[in-house]
Amino acid sequence: MNLSAVDLNLFLVLHAVLETGSATGAARQLHVTQSAVSNALARLRDVLGDPLLVRSGKGLVPTPRCEALRPLITSAVAQLQAAVDGQQFDPAESTREFTISCGDNQVLCDMPLIVEAFSRHMPRARLRVVSIDYIVANDGLASGDVDAALAPTQVGAREGYFAEPLYQEEVAFVARKDHPRLRGTVLTKELFNEVQHVDLHVAQGRPGVGHRLFEQFMKEHGLRRNIALTVSQFIAAGVAASRSDYVAGMPGRTAEALCAMLPLKRLKLDPDPGVMPMALIWHTRTHADAGSRAFRELVIDALRNDSVPRRPPAARPSRRAS
Repeated sequence: MNLSAVDLNLFLVLHAVLETGSATGAARQLHVTQSAVSNALARLRDVLGDPLLVRSGKGLVPTPRCEALRPLITSAVAQLQAAVDGQQFDPAESTREFTISCGDNQVLCDMPLIVEAFSRHMPRARLRVVSIDYIVANDGLASGDVDAALAPTQVGAREGYFAEPLYQEEVAFVARKDHPRLRGTVLTKELFNEVQHVDLHVAQGRPGVGHRLFEQFMKEHGLRRNIALTVSQFIAAGVAASRSDYVAGMPGRTAEALCAMLPLKRLKLDPDPGVMPMALIWHTRTHADAGSRAFRELVIDALRNDSVPRRPPAARPSRRAS
């Protein structure tokens, strides 16, 4: 029998009759008339060559053929309903692997909060943390290799991407505590232009969004950097600054964390470069996936519930770039 020649709605009617125990109950469930149910059953009897349901003192009784079909129809309807409703996802039972891309500064400052929430709410799942290169080298978000990324909001300002603002990072600088030229905590324009700097290329050895925005800021304010060292991680930049007379720029929270671990002091640049809006970024490919959605919500909740003071996100709660 060619399945394309069969009206599959007839099986939905049979399923409703089996579920409710009567044509009247099926009609009520399906929001159709009782005669429509009777006509559908008659058509299905002709297709299958079996009475399917026969009357008895207790109402409609399934034939052996109908009893054999019952579990198949029930399973098929349940799967179709799940497809219509969206994929079912149980965080507590899922053994899925989720991948998040971020810089080493977020590994230091954000990942402890994410791991704590992940281990509590998704105890059987696995978490993979990869570098920001994954969304630069092969567009891991679009390919589906990466579920989400922690990155500057502008990274999500492309068609097909979503950005959920999380917080705004201050721009800070660090130098060793006994730096011979930097006695205070203010990095003036003159000192900025005189000292040697550590540069940071976070994505495949290339400047990232934050780097490009700061370069524009320097042009506007007559700042220039004498770059002595280029690295790919903020932590490496901080370590280098602690063992030299170099100055390293980095997010404010990262500067605070490194100053607590290394003989460094935090410097404030004058003029003030402002803040960098940070967001959780994902692609439309995984937008509707129930598991990815649950993972994104977990990350957002973990970071927004952090008790560490930081500047709030932009007023608009979410944005899809177009």
